[in-house]
Amino acid sequence: MATTAVDPTRAEQESTGARIRALREAMDLSLRDLALRSGVSAQMLSQVERGETSPTLALAARIATGLDLSLSQLVRLDEGEGVTVVRSHQRATGGATARGHRYEVVTPPLPGQRAEVTVHTLAPGAATGGPGDPPMHEPGSRETAVATAGRLRLTCAGVEHHLEEGDAVTFDADLPHHFDNPTTEEARFLAVVSAGLRRS
Repeated sequence: MATTAVDPTRAEQESTGARIRALREAMDLSLRDLALRSGVSAQMLSQVERGETSPTLALAARIATGLDLSLSQLVRLDEGEGVTVVRSHQRATGGATARGHRYEVVTPPLPGQRAEVTVHTLAPGAATGGPGDPPMHEPGSRETAVATAGRLRLTCAGVEHHLEEGDAVTFDADLPHHFDNPTTEEARFLAVVSAGLRRS
């Protein structure tokens, strides 16, 4: 049985098309790339992105798969009016807790998001970058960290940078780096990683 398209308004078509284009570009995919990943022709994708046509649910599902999303994520069924609140108890957590490093992810896992905010806690003598910690960031990533409590030391590409409470540092996050707490007091910092922004 054929799947038929709902007849949305032109504004809805343009909004959906613009969202698909933004998500595709955020993944650095060409129309041809997305066509190969989704099984939807580049010509059809172009028409959808320009708001000239609305995809059937079946086509939308295939486009979503090509963008590594669920259908509900693509059409924003799981979002509320463009605002997503992450409660303190809902934060994703991780880190090498046995080695004194733990972190919480403050940002929600929304599609197309190009930045992540995390809150880190380092016990005295502890460091990031051990087993259980996130892998090195993708090429072109940039990170800004703000020391919110205690003192920290950032070692980036072999060079040390000392941070007092309230200090901030921005660096190329695809370089070898780690934070450590050289003091006898707990230290905390907020980190914002923006993916793929640095130009060579």
